[in-house]
Amino acid sequence: MDIAARRLHSQRLAGDPLGGPAEVVGWLGAVQAQDYPAASWAIGQRTRDATATLIGRLFDEGAILRTHVLRPTWHFVLPADVRWLLALSGPRVRAGIAGRLRQLELDPEVVIRAEARLTEALAGGRALTRSELGEALQAAGIAPDGQRLAHLILAAELDALVVSGPRRGRDFTYMLMDERVPPAPSLDQEEARSRLAARYFRSRGPAQLQDFAWWAGMTLADARKGVSGAGSALAGRELGGKRYWFDAAPPPAARTATVAHLLPNYDELTVAYRDRAAVDHPGGLFDPALFAFGSVLGNVLVIGGRVRGAWRRVVSPTRLRLELRLLDPLRPSERAAVTRAADRLSAFLGRPVELDWEAPRAA
Repeated sequence: MDIAARRLHSQRLAGDPLGGPAEVVGWLGAVQAQDYPAASWAIGQRTRDATATLIGRLFDEGAILRTHVLRPTWHFVLPADVRWLLALSGPRVRAGIAGRLRQLELDPEVVIRAEARLTEALAGGRALTRSELGEALQAAGIAPDGQRLAHLILAAELDALVVSGPRRGRDFTYMLMDERVPPAPSLDQEEARSRLAARYFRSRGPAQLQDFAWWAGMTLADARKGVSGAGSALAGRELGGKRYWFDAAPPPAARTATVAHLLPNYDELTVAYRDRAAVDHPGGLFDPALFAFGSVLGNVLVIGGRVRGAWRRVVSPTRLRLELRLLDPLRPSERAAVTRAADRLSAFLGRPVELDWEAPRAA
């Protein structure tokens, strides 16, 4: 089994794309989204004809939400999933930030007072920016200085009190969860773990147990329970001395066309795995100086599911220039695939995109 090729299909980066942005988020379960434009492009590559404008409209309408789930960072999630995901992952995230809350002198009494004030400020369908929420807390005698405001809002997110609202210009807003998201049946911990495991390995397999535990922010023991609870929906296999899990349904037919992707930072093809060896350059080449974070978690050029270089944006008033930094020379078919990937980004953004090819560095 070619792990890289199979992952391209399970992640819907190859084969048949999904029907729309909300379907992508639902398929993946959660999409890391602290960088909103990058996460939007991650969604756009997995569906046909999606644009940044369309995804922005769906986000503003609340069809796609952004909040802190799984690990203590933002993710795109669907309204139908946000409550059970928070119930599953919230306690562990809260435990993880407890020390920081103490350092910021945010004891449980202060958090309760702050949440009561946030509820009052947002009641009636109001959508307020972070700074406006800070002003509301300040007026109630709760200092929002430094990191206190961010952690008070994070606590309110984890308690399912607030969630993303529509954007206001370039600013993001928050609304009350109960006024933004319809009620949904609750899941017990066992059912939630099993549902998350099935969705993870269906959309990201083949993957290891440690990959799922990392992505979901849970212990290996809980990850194992999730896989067990998923039952016959998943299949397992030993590959290279490691145990991988994946969708039990038959894999898609192999395709021979060369496919390239200009993946954004923290794309799920790279960030969703603790063991990222499968995405590494096929020849083992790597130059940390080429990559924004010194790793494959930055903007990467992927061909056939393997990293072949990095890219960055250079914005001008009329067009977007992409500077490509390659690890090794590309064949003509690969260069053509990269050009097609740039064309997809151009259509997604609704603006011209120009490729600036940089020769590979000498070994």
